[in-house]
Amino acid sequence: MKKRLVLGFACAIFLFIIVMSSDTDIMQRLTPFLGYPQERDISCYEELPSNIDGIEELENERESETPAGGRNIFFHETSCFGEEGAVLNARQACAVESAAKMNPKMTIYLLFVSPVKFSNASKEIVRQLTSYDNIRIRHILMEKYTKGTPLEEWYASDILKKSLWPRSHMSDILRYLTLWKYGGIYLDLDVVVMTSLEGFTNFAGAEDWEDVAAGVLGFGTTGLGRRMADACLRDLKTNFRGDVWGNNGPGVITRTLQKICATKYARDMNTVRCHGFTVHPPSAFYPIPYKKWKRYFEKKNKNATMKLLEKSRAIHVWNKLSRNENVTVGSQVPYGLIAQKYCPKVYKHCGKIF
Repeated sequence: MKKRLVLGFACAIFLFIIVMSSDTDIMQRLTPFLGYPQERDISCYEELPSNIDGIEELENERESETPAGGRNIFFHETSCFGEEGAVLNARQACAVESAAKMNPKMTIYLLFVSPVKFSNASKEIVRQLTSYDNIRIRHILMEKYTKGTPLEEWYASDILKKSLWPRSHMSDILRYLTLWKYGGIYLDLDVVVMTSLEGFTNFAGAEDWEDVAAGVLGFGTTGLGRRMADACLRDLKTNFRGDVWGNNGPGVITRTLQKICATKYARDMNTVRCHGFTVHPPSAFYPIPYKKWKRYFEKKNKNATMKLLEKSRAIHVWNKLSRNENVTVGSQVPYGLIAQKYCPKVYKHCGKIF
């Protein structure tokens, strides 16, 4: 009897795994519950800066210093922080440094939604970043940031507070809103840039040949770029789902391109069919698929992995899956070798573990 119960339980688990791996919607609904906190508190989004040592507000900058002309690369940090202050870890800082190092003629913006000052633990990392002339670290106040945009009334309706994963969904909202406001390039904070992105406009990257990903996006400020930004904001408002984790990030750009390109699959989204918009192949930004993320952290087959990355313009290291995987500074795992080359200041000053 016990053997039958064990066998039945094992079969049930096996079937559950099969269903999860083959059903994108189920994966999107369940992934955040597999070891990740929901982090429902977003009270920091409504806090006003109160400390003179806090992060400077973006919208209060002199006009000559605000993002302009589409020659910008944006990162967003949507976490809320405690009394110790804002935390920026080495891997996040690596993404920002790599963008600045490889794109010296572009301005790199790291935008925080939380208005607090940096924690003592992050000050050295921040000091290394601000040694680059083209890096700006700023705070945004959402009430002001959405004002005069297509999302003003929609965001003011407190729709985000109804989300199961509001911090993650805030990140989704911001990537499209920021590109609508300023144009340029958006990158996730787990993307390491390995080449110049100057001149890249109106583009995204396919995660695989089925779907378009939202970890790397570029919209111009006029023409096609403006139409894409408008279309993405319309889709976000119409199809926003607070109960489906991945619906509002990659879902937005995928659905928008499916309409514009008149095809369901990323493999068929060529530049002609997409009226000038470019969907780069997985090798450009996602050379290692999420199911094989551990290749970035393994010495085994290191040479083959590094060879695979040679033609990539950037790499996405799947932080949701890999964030607890340690990289010892000086080790020869692919991620460590990439960091040493493309974010050398952060890598040198991050301590024993990157």
